[in-house]
Amino acid sequence: MLLAASALASTAQAQDTVIHAGRLIDGLTTKPREQVSILIAKDRITGVEAGFVTPAGAKVIDLSKATVLPGLIDSHTHVTSLSRTGNGIAKAVTNSALDAALASTVNVGKILQSGVTTVRDLGGLSGVDIAMKKAINQGSVAGPRMWVAGEAIGPTGGHNDWSHGYAEDVSRRDWGAGLADGPDAVTKLARTEHKLGADQIKIMPSGGVVSQGDDPKAQLMSEAEIKAAVEAAHALGMKIAAHGHGKGAIDVAVRLGVDSIEHGTYADAESWKLMKAKGTYFIPTLLTTQRLYETAKTRPEALNPSTVAKVLAMGPSLTKLTNAHAAGVKIAFGSDTGQGENVKEAALMVQAGMSPAEVITAATAAGADLIGSQDIGAVAPGRYADIVAVAGDPLADITELERVKFVMKGGKVYRADGAPVFVELVNP
Repeated sequence: MLLAASALASTAQAQDTVIHAGRLIDGLTTKPREQVSILIAKDRITGVEAGFVTPAGAKVIDLSKATVLPGLIDSHTHVTSLSRTGNGIAKAVTNSALDAALASTVNVGKILQSGVTTVRDLGGLSGVDIAMKKAINQGSVAGPRMWVAGEAIGPTGGHNDWSHGYAEDVSRRDWGAGLADGPDAVTKLARTEHKLGADQIKIMPSGGVVSQGDDPKAQLMSEAEIKAAVEAAHALGMKIAAHGHGKGAIDVAVRLGVDSIEHGTYADAESWKLMKAKGTYFIPTLLTTQRLYETAKTRPEALNPSTVAKVLAMGPSLTKLTNAHAAGVKIAFGSDTGQGENVKEAALMVQAGMSPAEVITAATAAGADLIGSQDIGAVAPGRYADIVAVAGDPLADITELERVKFVMKGGKVYRADGAPVFVELVNP
């Protein structure tokens, strides 16, 4: 049983830390608390006490002039991703899993430095995401906590069929790793992903955008295939996320019990009503949509022609979040990025009609609920000491989250005074 905060104030051990927070948004309520002490032992928060207390022997971190929050949670990332611009066809046949692995070690460091201390990574290639999670957990790479999906599961000719658009004799042995046709094949692949180390499942029931030749509006997985994926994931105690642009794929996936819909581009009022009734989370991924739209408008040569046409047809698409929010759908923060710019999603969510307080909840408590963890998402006793701080007030200006000054993960400081802090890593 945890000791009361007042008792902890007099029983601190030499390894304990106390943070003096000038203002605390704890993730449990949107009302800030003034002048709070956060007591930490090893990697956990052991108490949150009013006023600035200094337990004997504890290290003091002075954030008395800052706003302190839980470490942010990005519920849709791809840390193994390389840049989405440039000659995609050439990159597909020249980049390897080794390139993705090397890039991801840089990506996870940037993500952690941005204040995102947890990610839900929805589809990595060649097992790199699973290996990266292991490396971070054992301390050989500095990065956020990771919940990973391994290879996303989809049909031949779908969003994750990397051979789509190539000549029949152009292939790579890893291109078909996520393909499954028929419910039995889907079940087997979901079980295989779990065996390999995935702790969630990602399916591709609709077409996509950066992929070649498929239609985002089309439902490409059958109801039987989607049902098989949902049942396999839940039987193994895993959450399941559905990539969904088209209304048909979205509505079927929601009815069959997926835990979240990613993107939601062509969802309508019926879709939002259904998601609210089923308690399905929506992750709007506005940042990637906006970046792709800007590129398609100003530098179309930087994308493949198929992607340009699909992106221009979609538009900047803030209204999907506006409509979902108005309908009362549960929303979690997710940028669909993986190279450190994740937090820029927040300002777009505010532009779409959410309040800064709601966005912070989406990036803390809601993310923890979606992942299914009671260890993250709040500054509270028993949670991991995943804590960030900004100089200003993010409830007044959400872009303060883009200027994180302090980052702690698991009781270790990775950023202080706006600069990275050296943390000694272990040999793998």
